This record gives sequence, C-alpha cells and structure tokens, in this order.
Amino acid sequence: MSIFETLESEVRSYSRGWPVVFDRAQGSWQYAEDGKAYLDFFAGAGALNYGHNNPVLKQALIDYISRDGVTHSLDMYTTAKRDFLQTLDDVLLKPRSMEYKVVFPGPGGANAVEAALKLARKVTGKESVINFTNAFHGMTLGALSVTGNSMKRGGAGIPLVHATPMPYDKYFDGAYPDFLYFDRLLQDSGSGLNEPAAVIVESVQGEGGINAARLEWLQGLSELCKRHGILLILDDVQMGCGRTGPFFSFEDAGIEPDMICLSKSISGYGLPMAVTLIKPELDVWEPGEHNGTFRGINPAFVTAAESLRTYWRDDELEKATRAKGERVGAALSEIADSYPDAGLSAKGRGLARGLEFPNGELAGKVCAAAFERGLLMETSGPDGEVMKLLPPLTTTDAEFTQGLEIITESVRTVLSV
Repeated sequence: MSIFETLESEVRSYSRGWPVVFDRAQGSWQYAEDGKAYLDFFAGAGALNYGHNNPVLKQALIDYISRDGVTHSLDMYTTAKRDFLQTLDDVLLKPRSMEYKVVFPGPGGANAVEAALKLARKVTGKESVINFTNAFHGMTLGALSVTGNSMKRGGAGIPLVHATPMPYDKYFDGAYPDFLYFDRLLQDSGSGLNEPAAVIVESVQGEGGINAARLEWLQGLSELCKRHGILLILDDVQMGCGRTGPFFSFEDAGIEPDMICLSKSISGYGLPMAVTLIKPELDVWEPGEHNGTFRGINPAFVTAAESLRTYWRDDELEKATRAKGERVGAALSEIADSYPDAGLSAKGRGLARGLEFPNGELAGKVCAAAFERGLLMETSGPDGEVMKLLPPLTTTDAEFTQGLEIITESVRTVLSV
C-alpha cells in the first residue's frame, strides 16, 4: 500500500478505516487482493443499492459498450439518454402522477444540489436559503453553505453565506411545536431573517446521523413552504432510489417538492450520474446557463434505465426493503436494549439504519471491530457517534443474519472492555 501513502493526498478517508487493497466485488461482497471477503454494509455510501456488479445491469452495460455505443456526449441527444428519459417517465413519474423536467447538472450529488440552489435563486430573485441542523448536501461551496457539519464547512476557507439553519425534526426533543421558531421568524418583520428563496431538506439525514424526519414533520414543512411562497428542495441523493422503501424517500409523506436532487444509486451500477428534477414552471434556464462536461455519461444512462425497468415496474423491491429494514431496526433495538446503561439507541428508516453511541470513539471502535470480522460499516453524525448501515437493497436474508451477528459480537467486544 506504500504507493497510496506516498502519492495520494492526506484527504483520503475511507481507506484509513479499511486499510486493505480491494480487488473484486459482487453483490453484497468486496474481496481484498489477498482473497479475504468483506460483507459490504456501506455500499458506496449508498451508491450501490442494487449491489456490486449487478449481473443484469452489467450485461446491459457490456452490450452497450460492445456495440460502440456513445460514451461521452455533453448534453447532445443520444439513444441512451432517450431510453433513460422515457423509462424515467414511464416507470417513475407517470405512475406517481409526478410532472417534472429533468436537469442533467453534472455527475455528482453536489452538482444536483448546486443546480437546485442556483435555479431557486434565479426563479425567485432572492438569495437566502434555509437549511437544517446536521444537514449534509455536498462539498462544493454552495452545497457546503447549506451543510451543518463544522469540520466540512471549515474546509471551504471562506465565509459560507446566504444560508440560515433551522432546527431539524426532534432537534429539541419535542419541547416545542414543529416549526415554531421558523414560522415566527417568517411572520415577524423585525426578525432579521432574509426572505428565503428555498428550503433544502433531507427526509432522512444520512451523514448527519441517520436522523429520520417524521412524516407529519415533512408534511408540515411542505405546508409551511406553500403558505409562505418558498420553494422546497428535497435532497434525495443518498436516501432516494429505494433506500427507505419507496423509490423517493418522501413518498410516504405524500408531499410534492418543487425540486428533487438525485445521484448515487440513480445510475444503478455505481457510475457517476446525477439529475435534478424541477417543476415545469421553474424551467427558466437560458441555454448553457448551467452545464458541465460530464453531464452526458451514456453508460450511466444505460444502467440507470435498466435498473428502473428491472426493479421499479412493481413494488416487490419496495416491500422487501421495508421488511428487511424492520428486521435490521429490530435487531439494532435489541442490541441497544441489551446494554441499558450504555446509552445506545437505534435509528433510521428502511435500509438506512444506525446505532447511536454516547460518543464517536465507541462507534468507531465498533466499526473497527466489525472490519476485523469481515464487515464494512462507517460512522456518521456530527461527532461520528452513529454506526451507520447502508447495505445493498439486494442483500439476502442469510447475509443480513451474518452481518447482524458480526455487529452484535463487535458491540459486545467493545462495550465489555
């Protein structure tokens, strides 16, 4: 591994917790070059909802490349883009009576967020955006301005302005009515709050600590935005594409955001891809006003379309994800209940799950112990205090049994010291 340590920047992070060289991956498994297998409950930070090298998606990709299909095309028309757009409309949008235009902003989640923020400001003529405590929306300057984590914000090197944080659901543990502070500031001409162009929110905060907003809280936020004429941006980069059960993480709340940011698993195969869905009346871009060289990666369009056709024409994956999520949640709750004096708590929705510890040191030790036993997990939360699980949605029951046993043993090992 010396070449990595010699040439790669100190900014590398995941490789520090998992100091092996990976060579192959299939389904819910990664294999180091020495042959050791690791059960992957990380899944590319949610970019591999259908597993590594999913055979159906892989075959579609191989077929496309083998026939010399266009790889790079900026925003030109291609057969691969047409197939993706048509499939998106037929499989996702029309069955849900959702009417959106599609922006291809660039290949990453931060690109999708930046496009939404820019468009909200262009449409409204206002600068300010409301974000929430413990939010994470990306590492570019605009996305960082609406992110809560102080360490990540500090990396900007300049003041991050034109964004105001509000308390996320349960931030005050129910001590105050929902949106009491936010609504009061909006109504008070002496509050000093700049009239916002938009509110940006995650229905489940992944990097923020697997904080799952209640459905009624999301509904209340949507109503507040409508009442005050504020655009609602739903960041579904990590929690979309089925992570919480339904394709969109906000579906159970029955809300309809003005913009939706998707990336990570939208390509289905781990290929770079992002989209920003916008209400048609918001489509006021000038040609080329927001663009990027890699907004037309056609192999990603191919696997994205195939993943929609394979997994979202019916509700089988949604039902399976909900059931698996309940199983994982119950197992984490059982672990927490086994250590009543340790201050543990289970969190999450669907297959975005977490076990919160009193501090980041304990959570980190549990993840390290799990790695030694062949399981990949990461931590999240403002101090890394939450053991975070984002397994592929295609993980089998047997694999969950194996992974949960490793987690139980790892927690026991750390807490018994």
